Amino acid sequence: MKQVQILLVEDNEGDILLTMEALEEAKIINKISVVRDGKKAMEFLMKEGEYKNETTPDLILLDINLPRKNGHEVLKFIKQEESLKQIPVIMLTTSSSENDILSSYKNYANCFITKPVDMDDFIKVVTEIESFFVSIVRLPPNKN
Repeated sequence: MKQVQILLVEDNEGDILLTMEALEEAKIINKISVVRDGKKAMEFLMKEGEYKNETTPDLILLDINLPRKNGHEVLKFIKQEESLKQIPVIMLTTSSSENDILSSYKNYANCFITKPVDMDDFIKVVTEIESFFVSIVRLPPNKN
């Protein structure tokens, strides 16, 4: 099985730990990179500065409420950048705002998921995301 590169863009340490735990529990081969703000996400994706040797992700889990650049700004950037726009982006956020949902899909998010408050439900959701996007969906080839 091919190793799947996942970029998690999340500033909440608790959510990072839970997401990492859920991804590791699924026993699917993944390389998970984490950045904690929108500006760093853009630098990572463009392989700038400390990220110059990083691999382009196959899948992005993107929070909306981020410091420096919010998730909507990062999503717009990804979907306007020719070398990145084919990467599936999952908005994984605490927001259930209709405006956030509409804005996400308007800017070509592949799906919008509101994070469950309950820890077990959160782990289940992350496991389902991984199962669907890693085991079922054919991701576009990664050209790095």
